[in-house]
Amino acid sequence: MASRLLRTFATMTRMSDPSHEAQQFFAQRYGIDSARIASLLSDALAQGGDFAELFFEHRTNGAISLEDQQIKSALRSVEQGVGIRVVKGDSIGYAYTESLDPEAMRLAAGTAARIGDGGERPTAIDTTPVGASESFYGEDALLSDEPAPAKVALLERADRAARAFDPSIARVDASIADERKVVLVARSDGQIVGDVQPLMRFNVMALSERGENRQTARTGGGGRLGVEYFDRVTPEDTAREAARQAVLLQDAVDAPAGEVPVVLAAGDSGILLHEAIGHGLEADFNRKGTSNYTDRIGHAVASDLVTVIDDATIEESRGSINVDDEGNPTKRNTLIEGGILRGYLHDEISARHFNAEPTGSGRRQSFKHPIMPRMTNTYMLPGPSTPDEVVASVERGIYCVSFSGGQVNISNGDFVFSTTEAYLIEKGQITAPLRTTNLIGNGPEALSRVSMVANDYALSDGRWTCGKEGQSVPVGVGLPTVLVSAMTVGGTQLG
Repeated sequence: MASRLLRTFATMTRMSDPSHEAQQFFAQRYGIDSARIASLLSDALAQGGDFAELFFEHRTNGAISLEDQQIKSALRSVEQGVGIRVVKGDSIGYAYTESLDPEAMRLAAGTAARIGDGGERPTAIDTTPVGASESFYGEDALLSDEPAPAKVALLERADRAARAFDPSIARVDASIADERKVVLVARSDGQIVGDVQPLMRFNVMALSERGENRQTARTGGGGRLGVEYFDRVTPEDTAREAARQAVLLQDAVDAPAGEVPVVLAAGDSGILLHEAIGHGLEADFNRKGTSNYTDRIGHAVASDLVTVIDDATIEESRGSINVDDEGNPTKRNTLIEGGILRGYLHDEISARHFNAEPTGSGRRQSFKHPIMPRMTNTYMLPGPSTPDEVVASVERGIYCVSFSGGQVNISNGDFVFSTTEAYLIEKGQITAPLRTTNLIGNGPEALSRVSMVANDYALSDGRWTCGKEGQSVPVGVGLPTVLVSAMTVGGTQLG
C-alpha cells in the first residue's frame, strides 16, 4: 500500500480537484475534507496574510533493541497534528496543535495569523487544548508489516553472526526501527499535496575484548523501504562488519599529527562534505549573510574537480522525499559545478528573497516545527582517476573510511571530524589501522585542495540524521574516493 500511495499523492496538484482516492484517504486519516481545509486557510488569512499553509502529519514509529542477548526494549508510538504557517511580507507566524478537533485547528489558524514578528525563524506556538486526546486505534500496519517476533529474529541473527566472527567479540547490541509518516500540505494558492514516507534503520554494535583492551564499533543502514532491505543487506552482513571493525581496532596505532595528505574513501566519507560544505549552501544562512558562501554565486569556491549535487529523488535513499514539506516537488540540484558555485538550497521564503525558484528543500522535523532550507542526499560526482591511483599518489598520509560525525562553524567553514575506521598510507600503500583520528580543517579550503577524484562514487547506506537549529531530519551522503592534498590530522605521532 505504501508504495502505491507514494505515487498517487505525490501527483496531486490542485485542491479544487483532488482524486477521489485521495479525498477518502485523508478524510479517514485526519477527519477533514476540502471544505474544512478551505475554511482553515481562510481563518489563517483573516488578519491580512499573503500566504497560508496547513501541514498535517501522522507518524507511526516502532523500535526493538537487543542488548547482550536480551531484548531491552520494544516501543511503538503515534504522533499526529497540524502545523499552520502564515506569511505576510517578511513576517511569519507559526502555530500547531496535536488535536484535530475543528475548534482546536481554528484556534491554531487564528494564532498563526497574528503572531508574525518579522523574523525569519518564527517561534512555534502550541495551541493544543489541555487534556485533548486522540484515538489512534485501527491505523494501518507499520511500514515493514512484520510482527515483533520476526524483527526479534533479525536481531538474533545479527547477534549470532557477530559473535561467530571472532572469539574476542564479548558483546553485541542491535536495534531495528521503522517509521511510516503520512503528510498532507494544503496551501492558500490552491495546491494540495500528500505523501506517504516510509523509513527504516538497522544498527549493530560489537565489542571486542582482549584482556584489558576493549574496542567497540558501530555499523548500520536502511532507507525509505521496509523489511525487504534485508534481502540486500542481511543482518549477518551488518553484524560481521561491526565485528570486523571492532577487532581491527585491537591492533590500531596512533595517527600521525600535523598536516598530511588525506584520502577520503567512497561512500560514508560524504558526511564530511555534508557538514563542512553543505550547510553553508543552505539559503537561509546566505540570506542572513552568515555563510562563507554568501554573495559568491558564479565564483570559484573549489577545485575544478569538484561538482556537488543535492538530490532528493534517489530511489529509496534515506534523504529522499517525493515532495518537500511545503508541497513542492523535489529535484536534483547542482550546487557546485566544476568548482563554480551555481546556487543555494531554497525554501520558498529564501527563494523569494533571492528571486529564485524553490529547490524542493523546505523541510521540518515535524508539524511542531517551522520550515527551513535543508539538505536531502548530498554528494560529489565521480572523477577521472581510479581509487588505486589516488592511494598510490600518496607517499605518507591517511586513508579515511568512515566517520562518527563532527562539528562545523557555518560562518567560516571550520570543522572537526572523528574517524571510526582509518589507515596509514605509506609509499602508496594502505598499511596499519589507526585509532580514532580527528580531521581538522576548513570546508572551502579543503575543497580547493582536492587534487584527485576517483570514478567510484558510492552513496552511504542510510544511517545519517542531520541536526540544525534543534531540528533533526534524515539525510543521505555520498562521495567517490577523493584526495585532499593537505589537511590537519589531530593524531599523537609526529608526521
